[in-house]
Amino acid sequence: MKIGLRTVKTAVCAVLAMIIAQWLGLLYAPAAGIIAVLSVGNTKRSSWLIARNRVLSLVMATGIAFAAFSLVGYNPVAFGVYLLFFIPLSARFGLGDGIVVNSVLITHFMSEASFAPAMLLNEFLLMAVGAGLALAANLYMPDLERSLRQDQMVAETMFARLLLLLSESLNHPQKAVQLQQRCQNLLAFLREAQEKAARHRENRWSSQEEYFEAYFSMRRSQLRLLNDMIAFTGQISVADDMVSDLRALLAETAAGFSEENDGREILNEIMRIYENYRLAPLPKDREEFESRALLFQFLQSFTSFIEIKAEFAAVNQKS
Repeated sequence: MKIGLRTVKTAVCAVLAMIIAQWLGLLYAPAAGIIAVLSVGNTKRSSWLIARNRVLSLVMATGIAFAAFSLVGYNPVAFGVYLLFFIPLSARFGLGDGIVVNSVLITHFMSEASFAPAMLLNEFLLMAVGAGLALAANLYMPDLERSLRQDQMVAETMFARLLLLLSESLNHPQKAVQLQQRCQNLLAFLREAQEKAARHRENRWSSQEEYFEAYFSMRRSQLRLLNDMIAFTGQISVADDMVSDLRALLAETAAGFSEENDGREILNEIMRIYENYRLAPLPKDREEFESRALLFQFLQSFTSFIEIKAEFAAVNQKS
């Protein structure tokens, strides 16, 4: 059994919330602990949004409950009337997270049959103690930047290996099959890295922290094109001299594959290969024509593969 940091924070916040609520002499002090349990989020930003929305939701819930109990009385029927209005309004204004916890607080008004200022203060203090402690607990979050940098290096190594194997598989269809599983492994890795990058952004307030998410999204876009290239490779069968330059360029791309490489030189090399294909003798038969067509599609996908990185580098250089 593994006890994570969030679990520890939740337990500590719940205990402290109950103790503080009791120390303040609040009625229904355990409710502060429950609010803390429900308010500890995965990230700083999510905790802030939960706390803010819970307070706004409590304001709305209190107004609706006051009207319902004043008109119908302090009884279960009035509570049902309150829910008929509170639930759809909460959904309408994006405050659905506060339905359960604030409805529990509203039952305190029903139990005490009072909306006296002291009771109002009591409920808002319960919310402030529980949500406030949860928010304070999430001010500390592990810094994921070093881990994300390592993930970048791993991803680039995996890409480089794939490109090198793709170079070796070009014009050898039987070798292309083994590359599909490598692509799936890389896709799974990139998904996890992108989720980690999202948590990193949620724990920072600066928009600059979106870089890692954008980076891994860019690599996933490249991987989709790499999958297409592998599929084409499995069907290409032409003379070796038709693919020698392209094979060398793939190997060169693998050797220089990194975050810093903007791909401009590779795009220039691709244009040179395009020109060589244009000047090559026409295909002799239908089979050669179809293989050359697939080779051309392969080269188009490779061009897009490099252009994605070039565009990413241009955008991030400006920012």
